[in-house]
Amino acid sequence: MNQSQFWLETLTFAKRFRHLLHRQPELSWAEVETAKLIQTALTELGIAWRSCAKYGTVASLNAQGSGSHIALRADIDALPIAEQTDVAWRSNYQGVMHACGHDGHAAVLLGTARWLKQHEAQLTGPVSLIFQPAEEGGHGAKQMIEDGALTGVDVIYGWHNWPALPLGNMLCPDSTIMSGNGTFVIELHGKGGHASQPEQCRDPVLAAAALTVNLQQIVARRIAPQSAAVVSVTSIEAPSGLTVIPDKAKVSGSIRFSEPSDQPLIEQYLLEISEDTAASYGVACSVELQPRYAPTVNHAAPAEHARACWKALYGESALLNQGLAPLMASEDFSYYLNEIAGAYAIIGAGESSDCPPCHSPHYDFNDQLLETVIRWYSQLVGVSSPPPR
Repeated sequence: MNQSQFWLETLTFAKRFRHLLHRQPELSWAEVETAKLIQTALTELGIAWRSCAKYGTVASLNAQGSGSHIALRADIDALPIAEQTDVAWRSNYQGVMHACGHDGHAAVLLGTARWLKQHEAQLTGPVSLIFQPAEEGGHGAKQMIEDGALTGVDVIYGWHNWPALPLGNMLCPDSTIMSGNGTFVIELHGKGGHASQPEQCRDPVLAAAALTVNLQQIVARRIAPQSAAVVSVTSIEAPSGLTVIPDKAKVSGSIRFSEPSDQPLIEQYLLEISEDTAASYGVACSVELQPRYAPTVNHAAPAEHARACWKALYGESALLNQGLAPLMASEDFSYYLNEIAGAYAIIGAGESSDCPPCHSPHYDFNDQLLETVIRWYSQLVGVSSPPPR
């Protein structure tokens, strides 16, 4: 079989696998069948692999190579979202879907595995292929590292599709590409009673409304405008009858920060404002802060290599203005970059201004990226692919 034909079959293989994964999505730390499918495919390709962090997989190519050891990563978990697309490969599981494109990320890495196995003799160093569970808030990267996924690895690369950016354009700065994040839950404890007698109550609903507004001063007035940060109240809960002032209310939300030094400041201000607002309305409060992921900060040399490979494949115009970073979304790829050198890229998936974003029930991974990123992943480890059609 000539190389062009093998390349086309590799792309068909990746697309078929992507649709298979999309049909049977699994949530973080429940990727049982997903892991089996990946491991079966690797075995059929003749690629050595081992389980890692329960549902993760680390595959190896050219294990005895003397050159730099490069790792390529894909996340594999889905989200608790009810799919609202009409694609033929829509989710078979009610309330669970691949709404972030991890099915596409995994298919890209498996397609890359097939191509690299065919050209293993061209690899100068070892290559690890990391299929990681539980990226969606489950700290899967941390567990993979603790189970040895980075043992011997010199540099790691990863990527994420992004429908808000033009198809086939890359964002990969030398510094922060995605923000850190955390969550908060604030419980306000008042005194309930009859809606007609507010003077005999201590209204936690009114306090929750005021607190929602007051928290906005953190970014607007307490954080330097040069720093990218977000404080979003995403939920206010105070269930009650129509004529009843409840005893308590709960205000929950998310924080985002591009500078690690801003995290303790945001948390301090959030605590102070919550306590002061509660006191001014005569209610008590408790604040629970839950750190999630640190900012994803690229290393300059790997980021430059990532951009150079993309430019060699697709031209200078396919590189976005790196000043667009950081995005305010978060990624547990940060764990890898805190351990070893590496780079993470955002690659545009949008074909129009109204493409459904990631985490939308209307989202579907753009299959055009399969070929685009398999070429890039292969180029990163020094293996070429046939000229684009």
